[in-house]
Amino acid sequence: MLLGVDFTSRPGRRKPIVLALGERRGEAVHLSDFVRIESLDGFLHWLRQERAWVGAFDLPFGLPRALVQALGWPMQWRACMQHYAGLSRAQVRTVFAAYCAARPAGQKFAHRATDGPAGSSPSMKWVNPPVALMLHAGMPLLLQAGVHLPGLCAGDARRVALEGYPGLLVRELVGRASYKSDERARQTPERAAVRARIAQALEHGRTRLGLRLQLLPAQRALLLQDASGDHLDAVACLMQAAWAERAHLQGSALYGLPPRLDALEGWILTAPCSPGP
Repeated sequence: MLLGVDFTSRPGRRKPIVLALGERRGEAVHLSDFVRIESLDGFLHWLRQERAWVGAFDLPFGLPRALVQALGWPMQWRACMQHYAGLSRAQVRTVFAAYCAARPAGQKFAHRATDGPAGSSPSMKWVNPPVALMLHAGMPLLLQAGVHLPGLCAGDARRVALEGYPGLLVRELVGRASYKSDERARQTPERAAVRARIAQALEHGRTRLGLRLQLLPAQRALLLQDASGDHLDAVACLMQAAWAERAHLQGSALYGLPPRLDALEGWILTAPCSPGP
């Protein structure tokens, strides 16, 4: 089974964690169902169940090496994540804000090596978007569930979790055009039209992933109707998971991640990388 996860650090009835489930048949990715989970405990329960999957999760899997080093935190990934999980959300904000305050203008945030190629926000950012808090809430659950994190931490090889990023795939299709908002006033017909363009492009396979999305009419309608973009983001992660599964079957032990990835920072799935020296 393939899994695409649109994660939120404070799930609830109005904004749940959205899972897109599917499978790949050749170059076609079949969306089978959506699962909506309204609590972190419920998400952990789902992750722990005995089923095999390869999943792409829309949350950071690591912190910038420069940040970890400057703070004097453990430089080994698992120890660093355990230290990070031991902080409160308020402590995360305070520590990261102090780091930024001491840095020169234009260089406030530390970045991971993957941020440039992926066009992603720094994983230490605690607002707009609060990806640091997503890492803080989500990674402990993946560790407790004992899943396998290629390149970072060995676990149950039947449940493989990789860092996805829907924005990377979406920008390939529509550039910087806005397609979603959690604010009702900004949930416009123009954004709905962009979601329709994204869904159509995914169905026609117009991405460098070389995969086509297959949808039922009701599934397509849901992607267009969900103005928050959560279901569409989960599907984008599903496509990245399908690419990773295919890469693994073609011989990549790291599911398409670069062989020389930084084992402290991690890497965003499908982000381009240089071959290295």
